[in-house]
Amino acid sequence: MATETTAKPRERAPKIHRVRIGLNVLVQIAILLFLAVMVNYLGFEHYRRWDLSRDKKYALSDKSKRFLESVKGKMRITVFFGNNNPIGQDVQNLLTEYQYAAKGKIDVENIDPERSLSRAKEVFDKYKVVSDESLLIVDYDGRNKTVKASEMAEVDQGNPMLGEQPRVSAFKGEQAITSAMIDLVEGRKNTIGYVLGHKEPSIEDAPPTMSSPMTPEPGVRSPISVLKTFIENENIKVEPLNFFDVPAIPAEMKTIMIVGPQYDFSDREMQLLREFWEKQGRILVLLDPAAKTPKLTAFLNELGVRVNDNRLMAMIKTGIQEVMRVRDVIGKFLPDSPITKRLAGVQAPFLGGTSSLTLAPAEQLRAANIRLQPLAEAEKGYWGEADYNSDDETILEFTPGRDQDAPLNFAVAVEKGGSADERVQANSSRMVVVANSTFVQDNALTQDQQGLDFISGSVNWLLNREQLIGIAPKVSRTLTFSLDDGALRNLRWLILVLMPLIPAAIGTAVWWQRRA
Repeated sequence: MATETTAKPRERAPKIHRVRIGLNVLVQIAILLFLAVMVNYLGFEHYRRWDLSRDKKYALSDKSKRFLESVKGKMRITVFFGNNNPIGQDVQNLLTEYQYAAKGKIDVENIDPERSLSRAKEVFDKYKVVSDESLLIVDYDGRNKTVKASEMAEVDQGNPMLGEQPRVSAFKGEQAITSAMIDLVEGRKNTIGYVLGHKEPSIEDAPPTMSSPMTPEPGVRSPISVLKTFIENENIKVEPLNFFDVPAIPAEMKTIMIVGPQYDFSDREMQLLREFWEKQGRILVLLDPAAKTPKLTAFLNELGVRVNDNRLMAMIKTGIQEVMRVRDVIGKFLPDSPITKRLAGVQAPFLGGTSSLTLAPAEQLRAANIRLQPLAEAEKGYWGEADYNSDDETILEFTPGRDQDAPLNFAVAVEKGGSADERVQANSSRMVVVANSTFVQDNALTQDQQGLDFISGSVNWLLNREQLIGIAPKVSRTLTFSLDDGALRNLRWLILVLMPLIPAAIGTAVWWQRRA
């Protein structure tokens, strides 16, 4: 019997869509290229930098950042540092932070004067440089300023007899570079008049003297030389001003400083001071509580600031059952003023005598359009002692009803006219009053510079330069550990007992697991 078989039709192979596959590959490549471009764009345009070092050596201060934001034009910095300069790398790292904060407004060119002789000579001839010292040149809008390496660092020479090498004890690059930038951008220096004639601290160093072998010796430095240098580094010129020598306060002096007068002002001087105030003048007043200046304090009282006849004191523990009375004040800056907003909560020592200030209520001053803002107050535990000249220890204690209790304000900002809104710029008379004048002297300034920062903020507020109010960079410190007997005993147990026990415990656990 024959059987008939039928062949199954062959299945057709699926059609290969080469065009579709090609398009998919092209799309994938395009997406990858797009992602690569976007990642690079975000990396270049929106990248962030963090300074994770302990002392924030290269982190720019708020003052420098706000100043760079206000710069309109392009700035060029030419660096002449050899390879052997001890701060060369620090300067390079700092300039990188400037470029990042300026967002493309700063160009930096590095020239090694030992290798690029022709380029170095070309730039030296252009800027008329005559120094052989390592330096950098800041150029802005056709003006230029030189910053030398010696201005950017304090060098401890050590003791060559013991083989000690010089080392950089403090790096001040940001202060020097930002000061040069401010000088160039603002063009003309602001002038502050330093009032003399009432036994205020001198702002000039004494002239050199000749010793017995006929060798010149430097004269005594001004007791406020650090303060003067700090102010002048912010493109501010400090000039002496004696009211007896002028018919009126010079027009170029928009701000004057009255620092610790020991004698009162005459009637004519007070008239000049009042006229200056009424013409939207700016005044910084640092009072010495021990000096008697009734006419000056009466003028402040007219503005709602009463200087109290007391001294701030506190009792602190020096042992388990021992206490000591202190007259140096630990103050705390308040946050409600543009002067101290960025110092809010920071503590600062105010050495020497300090008295408290009583501020008139706002309702009492509203008709005169005067506003008062406290800037600093004494920390908890202080009181205003009325019998501060007494030698009786039982009297020098807080007595309710006689002595003043907290809050104890000793610094205040006064403004007449203008606007209470910080966003509104309006002409006004401004004044800062501090019932202590010792804290700005060289022997009272601390390394942390809180007093200088406060004065810097006050001066910039008086000059309508609120954008330059900020905290100065901190000086680098050596990291040290101080261990008492108890800490050393605990460290000994940690090293000799606990650390060997950890690997022993791990080994025992592994052995037990394998045995099981």
